[in-house]
Amino acid sequence: RWHRMKGDPTLWLPGSDHAGIAGQNVVEQLLAKEGLSRHDLGREKFLERMWEWMNKYRGIMAEQQRRLGASCDFTRERFTMDDGPSLAVRSTFVRLHKKRLIYRGERIVNWCPRCATALSDLEVEHKEISGHLYYVKYPLEEGEGELIVATTRPETILGDTAVAVNPADERYKSLVDKKAILPAGEPRRVIPIIADDAVDPSFGTGALKITPAHDPVDFEVAQRRGLPSRMTMDLPEATMNINAAPYQGCKPLECRERLLTDLEKDG
Repeated sequence: RWHRMKGDPTLWLPGSDHAGIAGQNVVEQLLAKEGLSRHDLGREKFLERMWEWMNKYRGIMAEQQRRLGASCDFTRERFTMDDGPSLAVRSTFVRLHKKRLIYRGERIVNWCPRCATALSDLEVEHKEISGHLYYVKYPLEEGEGELIVATTRPETILGDTAVAVNPADERYKSLVDKKAILPAGEPRRVIPIIADDAVDPSFGTGALKITPAHDPVDFEVAQRRGLPSRMTMDLPEATMNINAAPYQGCKPLECRERLLTDLEKDG
């Protein structure tokens, strides 16, 4: 606006986004009020409803901009699914891929079992809940003794590939480079005890279970230390897989309850 006031040639290009999963969720909520789901409609009919909803609200938003006095050039309005922007995105992706600036790799993602898709961090709604901190005994492989680990998600024990302690923590220095036995799962795997600065000695017992496939901090530790990643869920259902035996087929919270019961039986 300042440059326009100065008489400079300016362009405020109006545009709208297709909203992706957020838009899909809104349309599914509208369908639910009709007693329908996207599966009842089928892919083609559901897409028709998506476009119908999207075009309606694109018009509403454009009218709101006009009423606010936005001096956009509405004759040049763009939409993310238009041919031009879509082609630009695909062309840019291919060009970056050819330059090896885009590559496929393993990373932690947010997964929605209902939508059966990954979600970006921006699409995740975080909710604080009251939970429990569970203290679990990991027997040492050699000799007597155990290492006690505190966790809020005991079902992820089945994906552990190490236990980590802080290198400055005097309590555990004698255990570094030794091995512990996983207290659950079939078979009871042996995992290393490592030292890493990512561990907060003041949290829980100061010993951190490392589950690279199911925690972003643990994933980074595993990348630094060359630890394997052990996925314990099948997608898209997000049920426990063969790596979580004997809890294969359980949903995570069901697995948690069964695993805690078994741990209590084992003492």
